Amino acid sequence: MIAQRCRNFAQFILLGTVLGVCSLVAPGRAGADKSSVTIEAPATVARGDEITIRVTAYHDANNMFHYTNWLYLMVNERELARWDYTWRNRPEGNTFSKEITYTVTDPVEIKAEAHCNIHGSEGPQILKISVNDRN
Repeated sequence: MIAQRCRNFAQFILLGTVLGVCSLVAPGRAGADKSSVTIEAPATVARGDEITIRVTAYHDANNMFHYTNWLYLMVNERELARWDYTWRNRPEGNTFSKEITYTVTDPVEIKAEAHCNIHGSEGPQILKISVNDRN
């Protein structure tokens, strides 16, 4: 009798755990999404100016099973910064930002992308900065 109740309880706990994990990782669950980014920087700068580039990542979950696992920033096809995350070292929130400074010497193409460990990415975002020469 006691053994049967223990087995039933263990099965109940196992079923609850499986359903809980599935609800976190199921692609169709409400609120689940791919990681996405926005880029903020000036559209035009003078040659030689130092600018701040702000990349904001968005993801509707950052828990131990489902989180943004990387974010990168490229300038003119060269990776300038990359942030990698794990289930133990997750992003600070569902929305988080990173900033870097960059000295502009020529026209710039900034590309950034974030990636969800389960659903992937909404794709890279690109921002172009033009250069005005000082006269």
